[in-house]
Amino acid sequence: MAIEYIDPSTLKKMFVSGAKYLESQKAYVDKLNVFPVPDGDTGTNMSLTILSAAKEVNNTDCNDMKVVAKAISSGSLRGARGNSGVILSQLLRGFAKVIAEHDKIDTLILAKSFQKGVETAYRAVMKPKEGTILTVARETAERAAMLAIDSNDIEFVIRESIDYAKEVLQKTPDMLDVLKQAGVVDAGGQGLLFIFEGAYKSLIAGEELDFDVVSSFIDSTDEVDSSNLAKISTEDIKFGYCTEFIINVNDPETTEEDSLVFRNYLETIGDSIVVAGYDDIIKTHVHTNDPGLAIQKALELGELVNLKIDNMRQQHTSKVVSQQDSNVSDDIKRTQQEQPIERKQVGFVAVSIGDGLKDIFKSLGVDYIIQGGQTMNPSTEDVLNAINQVNADNVFVLPNNKNIILAAKQASELCEDKKVVVIPSKSIPQGISAMISYEHESDVEDNIKNMEDSMSYVSTGQLTFAVRDTSIDEKQIKEGDILGIGNDKILTVEKELDVAAKELVEQLVKDDSELVIVYYGRDVEENVADDFGKYIEDKFEDCDVEVHYGGQPLYYYILSVE
Repeated sequence: MAIEYIDPSTLKKMFVSGAKYLESQKAYVDKLNVFPVPDGDTGTNMSLTILSAAKEVNNTDCNDMKVVAKAISSGSLRGARGNSGVILSQLLRGFAKVIAEHDKIDTLILAKSFQKGVETAYRAVMKPKEGTILTVARETAERAAMLAIDSNDIEFVIRESIDYAKEVLQKTPDMLDVLKQAGVVDAGGQGLLFIFEGAYKSLIAGEELDFDVVSSFIDSTDEVDSSNLAKISTEDIKFGYCTEFIINVNDPETTEEDSLVFRNYLETIGDSIVVAGYDDIIKTHVHTNDPGLAIQKALELGELVNLKIDNMRQQHTSKVVSQQDSNVSDDIKRTQQEQPIERKQVGFVAVSIGDGLKDIFKSLGVDYIIQGGQTMNPSTEDVLNAINQVNADNVFVLPNNKNIILAAKQASELCEDKKVVVIPSKSIPQGISAMISYEHESDVEDNIKNMEDSMSYVSTGQLTFAVRDTSIDEKQIKEGDILGIGNDKILTVEKELDVAAKELVEQLVKDDSELVIVYYGRDVEENVADDFGKYIEDKFEDCDVEVHYGGQPLYYYILSVE
């Protein structure tokens, strides 16, 4: 018997099951990343993105299509991590926009929603590449549209569309030579296929499926690292209650001015304030001594959901909040930041990992460091929360990783009360160079040009290790080999770190190079790094050489050549 439509209850089960199936397969997707480095994280980023949406869907009691659609859209938007996660959030955003207009989804509506998702995602990417998740999504949507013309059987259309998506995925190596060389299909396309398959399995089973996933809905914002909190006296906590909730606004005509009035009120009763609007919801966070006042004011705008109040003084005293840094949400770490008393003209946010690199950025004037980078891409909401912690009219954001730029730009579009400038730094050296070139006497537009120009003179090198056997650019790589990466290409493959480091720097330094900076990671001894710096000085006498402790994990050295 044909399944002719999907109702909201069924959609919720399908969506959560799709998220869980990707979660169960994320390690496999991570391994499909072309570069065999220890930070291949497409599966992880996509999984965290859709799990953020799935958690909101899972917490939605109402079986109303518009409510479910809003949960899918807003949850994925805020939880988006990395380029793959941002693209997925845009696919889901377009999908949700169409289904929100209907009580049930038939084959034609399903096809239209897929197509809208593809249109939205393509618009979000400045230079779309074929052979990626975008190709798989687009061609799957096109096939679904063709099938929907002749069939009203939802199960048939989804099954056939998935089968076609598999065919498209297998063709991605023919579209991108780098995939063919590595012998893999596109990781993002594979992740999307897993979502489709999990949702389809749920449709057939008629229930939400688990796929043996443990703790799929752990909220990384529920716990924090207590190592630094232990150093803070409870008397230093001015406002004792961390209060968070989401307002489902009653009046669709609620304006940005209404949100600003609400924010201004919160500033009279607390600090660490986040008031971020997404369509018809307002995400709110405030530290206050009277949560009831914040709640009472919020109720004037609409209904409250996801209400959470934590006694920070009690948490500090008992030290019951602890978690590995890799799972700590930076918007909770903001409790460790001091808010400037007076609003500044300009502030800075940077993404970085490693205590040495953090100190360097701080010394250059960065107000807020988001812990993350190669191994841990912050979400759109993480970046937005960081922006909101900088008390300035203009905030410069330095992603320092090409996989974080889209999330940073998405966050900048959601910020309502300040001008946000995303400087598209693709590496730590580019970010540091941009900060050094900032001129306090110049205006924002001139500084944008100065900072972006300075990055163009920087070549970045990185040394890490291979996590699997593969072949790239005719280089045969074995698991455990030391890889020298320069400007997004693997330039050298060696068995020994010192050999690979010397080969890499020799390829990066040019006749007109003037400065080489070495940032050594937490797994490199200081004397070893100093010896490497001495080698560079002797080899390139016309270059100034600096050696600094970066403390970054997984990457033995980060090199900056200017």
